[in-house]
Amino acid sequence: MSEPIYIGIDSGATTSKIAAVRSDGSIFPSELLQRPTSSEGGTAAVIGAWIGAINEFLAQHGLAWAQVEGVGLAVPGPRRSYGVLDTSPNLPAEFDGWNVEHDLRVALERESGRILPLALGNDGNLGGVAEAHRARGTEACSVVMLAPGSGLGGAYVDASGMPLDGDTLAGMETGHLAAPLQLLGTDALTCGCGRDWGCYEMYTSLAGLPGLLERALPRYPGHVLADPSLGKKERVLKLRGLAQDGDALALELFDLQAKAMGLLVAELSMAVDPSCFVIGGGLIDPDATTVEFRERYLGGIRDTALKYLWPTQREMLRIVPATLGELSQAVGAALVARHIAREAS
Repeated sequence: MSEPIYIGIDSGATTSKIAAVRSDGSIFPSELLQRPTSSEGGTAAVIGAWIGAINEFLAQHGLAWAQVEGVGLAVPGPRRSYGVLDTSPNLPAEFDGWNVEHDLRVALERESGRILPLALGNDGNLGGVAEAHRARGTEACSVVMLAPGSGLGGAYVDASGMPLDGDTLAGMETGHLAAPLQLLGTDALTCGCGRDWGCYEMYTSLAGLPGLLERALPRYPGHVLADPSLGKKERVLKLRGLAQDGDALALELFDLQAKAMGLLVAELSMAVDPSCFVIGGGLIDPDATTVEFRERYLGGIRDTALKYLWPTQREMLRIVPATLGELSQAVGAALVARHIAREAS
């Protein structure tokens, strides 16, 4: 009998990615398959693009639809109800109110010749599912993933491997919790979400670095980033390289980000009590950062968090780097599809 597989789709506004897992949960070996989402062509074009990408994936690996036992879809939140999208800043207006779950289910049945289990989830949460699956190994434990990038993504994955989505696909929007500014020694930066209470996103990700840099520069007269010919974005993008060269200002800012992440780890430990945290994002990318820098960053997170944990939590706490990169959300979608299919059988 042919090996059963579960397909995961990670849908972005511009591109979508395809991955698969086997029945034992192992990731099907594959290069990243990434194709245009075709959102400019409307909802029908997006469904067609996803089905086409799945067909391409199956053909590349000598697989058939008969082996597909379930499909998962990772999409950005929020949603109006299960499977129905709400307004998204990254999609055309016609996608507001689209019942993507229904249309994809119909297309999958038409393509495969049978009704397939279909799982739908928030893209960040499903990325957390995949990273948690890898980080926990054979241990049954809950995992939180925090992924600082342009903003701060977060996911909570329980011991069964399922994420906390919430009722609008906005569960674990940890980036928009309020940071304890008195412990960070800084003031409130207004977040892109509109909140002015000091969202964690502004102290842990690229979003807040321009404001933090602006406040730090007066303490470093003559610094290379004070050059008025440099734009805000150009200055911020230079920080990671400067930090790895030992620049004091850059290290100060990333140490502040590590402290903020550590405080968030401590707060989430109080709320959901996981024994493992997975940290993603460009600051732990082995292709872009040195071992020394990554150890300093992760160590700063851990040292800060430990001060605020219960004794047992201090003993159990693991903080590890993410490892799946761009595959994580599609892999997570496939893993949840596997879970749903097993529950249905």
